[in-house]
Amino acid sequence: MSNDRIDNLLEDIRHQSEERYTLVQGLRELIASAGDDVTEEVKYGGFLFSSQRDFAGVFSYSRHVSVELSEGASLEDPHKVLEGGGKHRRHIKLQSLADIEQKQVGEYVRAAYHYQC
Repeated sequence: MSNDRIDNLLEDIRHQSEERYTLVQGLRELIASAGDDVTEEVKYGGFLFSSQRDFAGVFSYSRHVSVELSEGASLEDPHKVLEGGGKHRRHIKLQSLADIEQKQVGEYVRAAYHYQC
């Protein structure tokens, strides 16, 4: 999944922090693998992933990368990593590649993908 807007945002992130760039790339691959019909676009300053509807986003901030789950409030949180208190959305803050596995991000992404189907 690539286009000029995606490439430009990735280059901006890489320019700011190689570590956050690597983390964002790992998350993009993980989320894209949630299903054969996953699409990606640049929106709201980050990467938004959709299938039948939006289900996840990846946003790079100055000190962390956040995975946003559109209906995260409706998901089980067995590992107690979901943050936020809104009606729908929850997020997981990550600072390193190791956090992807430690915080079981793949499990949450797959749950978000299947929830929206």
